[in-house]
Amino acid sequence: MRTVAVVGTGLIGTSAALALTSRGLTVHLEDADPDAARTAASLGAGITDAPDGQVDLAIIAVPPALVGKVVADCQRRGLARWYTDVASVKAGPRADVTALGCDTVHYIGSHPMAGRERSGPLAARADLFEGRPWVLTPTPDTDTETLNAALELVALCGAMPIVMDAAAHDRAVALVSHAPQLLSSLVAARLEHADETAVRLSGQGVRDVTRIAASSPAMWVDILSANAGVVADILAELAADLDDTVTALRALQATEEGERRAGAAGIEAVIRRGNSGQARIPGKHGAPPTRYETVSVVLGDQPGELGRLFGEVGAAGVNIEDVAIEHSSGQQVGFVQLSVAPTAVKPLTAALRAHGWSVRD
Repeated sequence: MRTVAVVGTGLIGTSAALALTSRGLTVHLEDADPDAARTAASLGAGITDAPDGQVDLAIIAVPPALVGKVVADCQRRGLARWYTDVASVKAGPRADVTALGCDTVHYIGSHPMAGRERSGPLAARADLFEGRPWVLTPTPDTDTETLNAALELVALCGAMPIVMDAAAHDRAVALVSHAPQLLSSLVAARLEHADETAVRLSGQGVRDVTRIAASSPAMWVDILSANAGVVADILAELAADLDDTVTALRALQATEEGERRAGAAGIEAVIRRGNSGQARIPGKHGAPPTRYETVSVVLGDQPGELGRLFGEVGAAGVNIEDVAIEHSSGQQVGFVQLSVAPTAVKPLTAALRAHGWSVRD
């Protein structure tokens, strides 16, 4: 594959274009908003010139509701040998492509499982897909060459291909992406009119839960409109769990001891279920989940402090598996939480303290 057309230069389209141009491919950029295409081109994502002839692959990076129409238009123009879309839902766009009489032999749906809270070409990154799953949903008609072209695209972007049925994909992303987005937004919405004193107490927990609540409303309306029924089913199940949890919390305030015990059991059960579900989330590089322990280091808010800390962790021969930073309210310090192998906790703590770092027990 040498030439690609990217139709739609938002976050995903521009990120794919940046990844492909960095690999030496010629990428032609199109967008209904010419300014967006020019912005992507100015970032080095490709060129806005129309191709002289047919390109190898067209990447359709538009909202789910527009995929069928855009694929049909691109095929009518003979834009590419092969076509894929990168919409975040697959069953609806596939049905539209089929209903519009598109060539499904040379078309394959796909979805890179990557994103950011920001949208648009200025938020794009060439490494956005590195190490991330990229789902491919071939139609019954998709031929081998088309599948191979999609696999090459995934490899060029540094992602990991996963072949799935379109409907199964939509159920999966409703569970692991779409419903969590709404839950994050609902929690963050509780803060909108909260007392300022309460908001100032926000710590890493609420930051973790609400991080994706900063996402684009317009983008999520497009996504959820295409997968609304499945997401609604999951939220209905969550609503039932919430009702049970509210009942258990009320019971904790009861005067009768048996009722209080039942309430405690209900809360313990939901926390344990959460433990079990969280433990199933894949670990590093998609490997089975691994238990790490946390070393919490007090960090001054001065330039170079984080780099110095990482350097001394490396000098101690310890690999950092994950890192989180919690900023102290009202003080120019933060707490860096280093996730490391359990066997590394004691030697790392000793090494850091020997170098003057304050390590929290």
